[in-house]
Amino acid sequence: MIQLAHFTKRYGDLVAVDDLNLKIARGELFGFIGPNGAGKSTTIRFLATLLRATSGDGLVGGHSVTRHPLDVRRSIGYMPDSFGLYDGMKVRDFLDFFALAYHVPRSRRKQVVGDVLELVDLTGKRKARLNALSRGMKQRLCLAKTLLHDPPVLILDEPASGLDPKGRIEMKALLKRLIAAGKTILISSHILSELADTCTSIGIIDRGKLVACGPIDDVYRRIAQNRIIEIKFLDRLNDGVSLIRSLPETRDAQIEDNRVTVEFVGGDEQVAGLLERLVTAGIRVQSFAEKEPTLEDVFLMVTKGVVG
Repeated sequence: MIQLAHFTKRYGDLVAVDDLNLKIARGELFGFIGPNGAGKSTTIRFLATLLRATSGDGLVGGHSVTRHPLDVRRSIGYMPDSFGLYDGMKVRDFLDFFALAYHVPRSRRKQVVGDVLELVDLTGKRKARLNALSRGMKQRLCLAKTLLHDPPVLILDEPASGLDPKGRIEMKALLKRLIAAGKTILISSHILSELADTCTSIGIIDRGKLVACGPIDDVYRRIAQNRIIEIKFLDRLNDGVSLIRSLPETRDAQIEDNRVTVEFVGGDEQVAGLLERLVTAGIRVQSFAEKEPTLEDVFLMVTKGVVG
């Protein structure tokens, strides 16, 4: 549904994005993450036809970004990281104005505006003036605007920026409804915890290069050098730690209360062998589990230069 082929963008001697190749399948919610200045917004603005490539091209819904930008614009709903609102307007008038700009027929406009208001849970605010809306409501209204022409692809740049926890939860629930409705979504965000249980896959960009891409667990498995195991002891903590540190597979062991976090090299057999050695030594183990990677773990590992 979205594809980038050797996309490069230079500003003089500065290479903002360097030979980026990417594919996002239909129906995915793709999280695009990276540090400030990594090239996220440059890539998003190119896909939204707001920026010319130095070289390379992209496809959105089968349409070339460089050769057929108008077809791309009809296929996408773009929500920038910052947007302006006409404060004196009412919510329904604001959406009606943009529905006209999207060439929604007059006969359908009222129904379309009502549908998007219901989707973003703003029906009760249709007569409210924009300057009376909260930050979260304004974010949802801007998203409603991008949906007026029913685009199959949504490109959202930091849609949860500035929202309180309740607003972020509401935005996440809305994104899930849009995916269930068949949309393909590319979302850029710095709120990594909000992406972790929402996205079907991620792409991590650093210094203009895509350094990792795929489902979060798959990305972690490709880049992780060591496994992280958390062990809780009922007693004999020091004996357990001494045993763990004596093993050649152990890279590090950190103690916190009665819990030890072990950085460990090896496969499933070696991990099982670690537990067996503790039990054989008579050290009572309350819990023994491999820590599941978080999106923050993956992001930090990649941007610290583990790969790329």
